[in-house]
Amino acid sequence: MIHVGILSDTHLNSCTDSFRRQVDTVFAECSVILHAGDLSDISVLEAFSGKEIHAVHGNMCNRENQQLLPNSKLITVGDYRIGLCHGAWGPRHTIEERVWAMFPEADCIVYGHSHKAVCHRAGGVLFINPGTFQSSGPHGAPGTYAILQIDETDNGKKGQTGLHATIHEVPKLS
Repeated sequence: MIHVGILSDTHLNSCTDSFRRQVDTVFAECSVILHAGDLSDISVLEAFSGKEIHAVHGNMCNRENQQLLPNSKLITVGDYRIGLCHGAWGPRHTIEERVWAMFPEADCIVYGHSHKAVCHRAGGVLFINPGTFQSSGPHGAPGTYAILQIDETDNGKKGQTGLHATIHEVPKLS
């Protein structure tokens, strides 16, 4: 079983000690990390030392990050193709149609931008938006992230049983 940690919209200007503690806690079992953009600063990725990291830039990333990170990328984890992007410009209610058009060959599509956590299947594709990792909203809604489990014993069948994802709240650590 491969565990993939997924986050987006961290909106941090540096890799803080608090952020490091949070990701060490929630992604401890993950060997792969996907960051779906809006890091704000590339130093955020320093928190994932020792893990395979894939990241894309978002609309709130600084110019340097936009030059260093791609807008989107298609990666393979196990036998599955995962499309990773921050989002696609346009109305929020059709974002999944637009990201699906970006990755028609993907088994799973990970995106961010909306700050709304989503995890569901459509047309045989697993869509994951981990929401925003930082607490947000007028009432301090907790941050969220996703864990994707990839069953390597699926033997290349790419069936519904091979990809499982869950959305979690980021714990408040003291």
